[in-house]
Amino acid sequence: MSADAKSPAEGRAADESQEPGPLNEALSTAVRRTGASAGGIYLLDDARRLLCLTVACGLPRDVVESWWRMPVSTPAPIGEAFRTERLVWVGSQEEMARSYPNTAAALPYRFAFAAVPLADGTLGRGVLFLIWPASHSGRASPRERGHLAALGRRVSSMLEELDTPFDLRQRPRIIPLDGAPRRLPVSAQAAADLTERLPEGFVALDLEGRITFLTSRAAQLLGRDIDQLMGTRPWQSLPWMDQVLVEDHYRTAVISREAVSFSLLRPPDTWLDIELHPDSSGISVRVGPGRRQPGRTPARTADATPAASVGRLYQLVHLAAALTEVVGVQDVVDLIAVQILPAFGADSMVLSAADAGRLKITGYHGYDRQTIERLDGLPLDTHLTPAGEALITGIPSFFGDPEELARRYPAAPRISGKQAWAFLPLISSSRPVGCCILTYKSPHVFTADERAVLTSLAGLIAQALDRARLYDVKHRLAHTLQEALLPRSLPTVPGLEVAARYLPAGYGMDVGGDFYDLIRLDDATATAAAVIGDVQGHNIAAAALMGQVRTAVHATAGARPDEVLSRTSRVLADLEADLLVSCLYAQIDLGRHEISLASAGHVPPLLHRPGQPPEVLRMEPGPMLGIGVDLPYPITTIPMLPGAVLALYTDGLVEVPGSDIDRLSSDLARLLGRGSELDRIVDDLLLRSWPDGHPTDDIAVLLLRAEGTP
Repeated sequence: MSADAKSPAEGRAADESQEPGPLNEALSTAVRRTGASAGGIYLLDDARRLLCLTVACGLPRDVVESWWRMPVSTPAPIGEAFRTERLVWVGSQEEMARSYPNTAAALPYRFAFAAVPLADGTLGRGVLFLIWPASHSGRASPRERGHLAALGRRVSSMLEELDTPFDLRQRPRIIPLDGAPRRLPVSAQAAADLTERLPEGFVALDLEGRITFLTSRAAQLLGRDIDQLMGTRPWQSLPWMDQVLVEDHYRTAVISREAVSFSLLRPPDTWLDIELHPDSSGISVRVGPGRRQPGRTPARTADATPAASVGRLYQLVHLAAALTEVVGVQDVVDLIAVQILPAFGADSMVLSAADAGRLKITGYHGYDRQTIERLDGLPLDTHLTPAGEALITGIPSFFGDPEELARRYPAAPRISGKQAWAFLPLISSSRPVGCCILTYKSPHVFTADERAVLTSLAGLIAQALDRARLYDVKHRLAHTLQEALLPRSLPTVPGLEVAARYLPAGYGMDVGGDFYDLIRLDDATATAAAVIGDVQGHNIAAAALMGQVRTAVHATAGARPDEVLSRTSRVLADLEADLLVSCLYAQIDLGRHEISLASAGHVPPLLHRPGQPPEVLRMEPGPMLGIGVDLPYPITTIPMLPGAVLALYTDGLVEVPGSDIDRLSSDLARLLGRGSELDRIVDDLLLRSWPDGHPTDDIAVLLLRAEGTP
């Protein structure tokens, strides 16, 4: 048995050690009622950045753990279902390749797939996914879609009723599939005798690919004793099967649930015909002698270098694609922590960048702050750890246990208490960029293929980190200017609670033109003015014009709202600005408990009044500033009673690709009535629109709440 092989009993014990719970029942019900062959439930973590796979069924553990955690921004069906709160259906491999090429590269098999969002009121909680075999038609009827949506609502309701939170740090549970074929009341010996009489050999695999039964004829054809094969994966215990082709056929059978047949050479010259017949409980394998065909050559010889597992190769393709999409340094750190660490069985990492002859730590996972402070800023020629030497020489270092590391770096193992290390130099265009350190909580044997894959991956990480550092510098400069143009703090207005937030576009490097302000008018009459606006474009011209608009509004504040906008519009017309400017001006009279608003082509505000349903305030807008200076700006006056909340915002909050603006605006309005602190409500608004924290446009939000008892 190979070193990392685990018997079926041990595998079941590992999965059953975690107590079954409501999620298990919910998943089993969903799979059973839809006729799916596999499925799982992802839940959102407390930071609302990661979707964590909590329970799964019908899939091998290595596939499950490869997709254990994923950012909410991931361009995959599960991420899209969560972000859009809509059912995502992918009916075929071709459709997956067109719509989600990264996912198709990692799972190039035939199956149908559905991702069903799990919502908690107006905020997402997670995603239920289901997989159907290749025999599925690939089409989802309206009735089937409705059934899937109902399942999602049922699971969501179950989640809301649970009092105990789930520990999303635990690796996902794998539960057995319900509805496996009913077994006939026949003795095990009778079944074994039946297969022993047949001329071919027969092997039974579980869904993890481990041998649970084989006949003596199968053992003879495979060239090993039965006790040497039981509980192992064939491609791990038989050197001549250790090739991408064999494992790929197994994964095709277990994921697509369709029969697979192929021929294989057992050195030196024995051909075998192999058939795989899968179902929900495992795979039946038929092995028979084959005939050599003209032109047929072995995939590799028995003494060739072992090939990397097909799962690892597909995973590398997926990770390479993901690394091309990261933007900032934190994105690189998150991708390594969420996707690369689980892929290689590591539990923690440190990412350092070369800076002025030192290794500056730019991100880490699984380490305490005290250890990081000790490691941060080490010189490149340090003798404390191998990180500097790896970067200087460009040669990665692998240490499988503390004794191996201590022979060269005596103090290094005591720094963190880790048990195995991979020091990967990050070299981009022949320049040292930094060092990525993967660490393990127990000793680890680095195989030749694992070292090769990690070394290749280090080059991709280096390029991604190099781009990300450049982006962060430009992004920081642009938004330092942006913040300088926005108010550093808002004035205190007695009787009015205020919260504001500015969120820059997630993937832009230029300064934007969104702005907000709060102006005290007259303390004696308890009046104030609130303004929010959006200058077209993301450049210095937009920022400069934004500053001029704010100045013009301040100069005229206190006049009627329509007059403030008209005078500001004339100023912009005199400036002959080429950029469009939308603006919303609100004059608040706390003594009279009312607010008067005028709009220059701006998105309508959201309003919640105690005892009334939340609403998108419908008001007649006037022209954008600088256009049609003689046109009127209609005024809308509404009550502003104690407890009422008014939300002013720019269009980046509601213009979300793939979302209906009216529906999203209504969802956001409902969040205003939660009764919590305004800062928390602002966070909820941003999370509802952009769960990944990377809006495609700048967002400014200004919340106003009249104080007092409703």
